[in-house]
Amino acid sequence: MRGGQVFMESLVAHDVECIFGNPGTTENSLLDRLIDYPQLEYYVALHEGVAVGAANFYAQASGKAAVVNLHVAPGLGNAIGMMYAALKSNSPVVITAGQQDTRMRLRDPLLSHDLVAMARPVTKFSAEPNSADEIGPLMQRAFKIANEHPKGPVFIALPVNVMEQETTIGATTSGRLNAAVASATAIDEARDLILASENPGIVAGDDPARAGAFDDVVALAEVIGAAVYREGLRAQLSFPSSHPSNRGRVPFTAKDTATLLAEHDLILLLGGPFFEDIWHDDISPFPPGAKIVQIENNDQQLAFNFPLDLGITGDLQNAVSTLVAALSTADKSYHDGAERRNAALTEERDLAAQRAQADLEKVWDKTPMAPLRALHEIAQVTPNDAIIVDESITAFGDVANQFDLLRPGDYFAGRGGGIGQGVAGALGTQVACPDRRVIAISGDGSAMYSIQALWTAQHHQLPIIFVILSNREYRVLKHNLDIYRRRFDIVSDKPYPHMDLTEPTMDFSAMANGMGMKGEVVTDAADVAGAMRRALQSDKPYLLDIVVGGKP
Repeated sequence: MRGGQVFMESLVAHDVECIFGNPGTTENSLLDRLIDYPQLEYYVALHEGVAVGAANFYAQASGKAAVVNLHVAPGLGNAIGMMYAALKSNSPVVITAGQQDTRMRLRDPLLSHDLVAMARPVTKFSAEPNSADEIGPLMQRAFKIANEHPKGPVFIALPVNVMEQETTIGATTSGRLNAAVASATAIDEARDLILASENPGIVAGDDPARAGAFDDVVALAEVIGAAVYREGLRAQLSFPSSHPSNRGRVPFTAKDTATLLAEHDLILLLGGPFFEDIWHDDISPFPPGAKIVQIENNDQQLAFNFPLDLGITGDLQNAVSTLVAALSTADKSYHDGAERRNAALTEERDLAAQRAQADLEKVWDKTPMAPLRALHEIAQVTPNDAIIVDESITAFGDVANQFDLLRPGDYFAGRGGGIGQGVAGALGTQVACPDRRVIAISGDGSAMYSIQALWTAQHHQLPIIFVILSNREYRVLKHNLDIYRRRFDIVSDKPYPHMDLTEPTMDFSAMANGMGMKGEVVTDAADVAGAMRRALQSDKPYLLDIVVGGKP
């Protein structure tokens, strides 16, 4: 058999169902063989970044390793930003790129470069087979490393001549690998620290949702009466949005995080990198004297940035459920205290809901409409089984408040801070969840980074509703410039440089129409719900360009 067949059989052996890619001449070996593997669906992207962005979200939404096929050095270069996002999202993505014939290596052929070196900084593993004999073993290793905690992207370069060499070494897998279980002693120590605290708090990352520990985290919060915070940027829904314990996301500065967590004498960190700051503060994000306990599914994330009072490594679902069981046997006085904390959290949640309603009423009649009003109108008509893919950036909080997000799989977003992930990621989310309607909410600036995704949605008839909140500016950059000036004592009445998306104003409806997709421009808040209903009634891709107000 030839190396290309071993590659294809490796995908089948690892239960791969689809490939996201942007084809080129060096990928002919894969493309030609697809005809013989009808169980592998190929989703065509017009830009390599879109292909990787789609694969990243597919991995998050499906829980499976995703596969991407890119084209030589320029194509890999186009994908690097989205590969970084997949790395930050802990997404198991096996990324391949065709490489020129190795017999021409010394002649510096067209489009060639050291692909392994290019990919290495943004992957867990990067390699290139020297012969067809290495393809099977390298693919086994690639899938294993991609799926090891912390999960992440890997890269394999595929030279065209190696793919057509003969070999007797076929496709293999690593078999079933069992996750480690946290020690009983460590769980008992965590229980004792929690029982000794008077006001514990939880910061939850993405891994509890991915590990099947979502319900266990809810049970833990309730049994100890803890407020729950989520990471600033998240890929998954780690806690129900309307639960009384939900206190929103942690800020992007250590000082503000310490203020937010000041009331807690114990902080329990569950499954995340904690914390990803934007601005420097010479301060710990934790209140003085607070005990810090961290539970992770891998040693790498444990105590990576901060000293701990206790660190536990093991399967998250098992660890958290075992901890809940251990805490359930606490004496009545502890449970009475937890109930009082739960009652206070419920009261705070109800007050927050009243404040949110007051905020909505304040902006109800604004022209152009406020993002909050637009999202409220959309949420009112969105079916409960819809999936929200969120890249609203400065409207993140409004999305969290307006949509009742209940379970893992109801919400996906990008990590790492790079923009353009939303409209690209919606493709992979819809492929992973074909029986649910995906609603991608994006700012206009972010959407333009991956606008080619509209063509892929239309080409493959993925019934995504793209909602573009067009404030016609890089609003987040204006906010950050304000913060920059304050932090560095820069007194300025200067305007915001190069942050307006006008002259010309972008027409996303026309862009959608140009790719064969139905699109509407909505300028009146009273028309948003009707436009959303029309989009939902369609069984095809649809775009709503909703014009909203800019920075106040």
